[in-house]
Amino acid sequence: MELKWTSKALSDFARLYEFLAPVNKLAAARTIQALTAAASGFLAHPRIGERLDEFAPREVRRILVGPYEMRYEIQESTLYVLRLWHTREDR
Repeated sequence: MELKWTSKALSDFARLYEFLAPVNKLAAARTIQALTAAASGFLAHPRIGERLDEFAPREVRRILVGPYEMRYEIQESTLYVLRLWHTREDR
């Protein structure tokens, strides 16, 4: 299985880093690293996340990584990270 990041997910990374970095750059970098590592870990068990039926027939799932929600889609042998955000954000 291959991992790919959508442009929106990459924008979410930038937004999260820019929010965290002014307070603590090291914590911001660690957060980005943890989210990246978590997504890579999904490759071994891609269906570990909760399936979101509102996106059917697409196989979109969500999983919590600490206080962050990550949404991803499985298409054949590719896992696309769609979006991520802090669970306290107004979504």
